[in-house]
Parts: sequence; structure tokens; C-alpha cells
Amino acid sequence: MGGYIAGAGGKRLRPILLLLAARLAGYRGPRAVRLACGVELLHTATLIHDDVVDQAPLRRGQPSANAQWGDDASVLVGDHLYSKS
Repeated sequence: MGGYIAGAGGKRLRPILLLLAARLAGYRGPRAVRLACGVELLHTATLIHDDVVDQAPLRRGQPSANAQWGDDASVLVGDHLYSKS
């Protein structure tokens, strides 16, 4: 399921903006990359949970995680991503 969700596309705008802001502030260390990854994981978790609540059949033009694997598995994956973020 992780590969399916990660490969679904998306602009990844939030982590890009975070990395650009860090660079503008003069920081180029590894913490910015870790924080950007955390932001993307958190955003993905909220999208998965939102699809479950809304019973959305599609996400980014393909079947949503809950349509593919069911609500229970999707909530667990969303919770896992949230905890990792």
C-alpha cells in the first residue's frame, strides 16, 4: 500500500516550500530534509483519513486507498504515517 500511495503523484509543494524557506534562511543541513519529509508524511496521512471520512472513490485520478483496501487498513496506514511524521 505504501508504494501505491507514494507513487500516486502530487506536487509535493509543502516540502519544496519548506526546503526553499530553509535555504533562504541560510540553512542547508539535514534537519530541513527530515522536516520536509515529516511534512509530506503528515499531509499524506490527512489525505488518507479525509478519503475515508468522505468515502472518496478516487485520489489523484486513481482509486483511493480506502476504495482499494478498505477503511480499516486505510485508517491504520494513515495513523502510521501520522506517527512517523
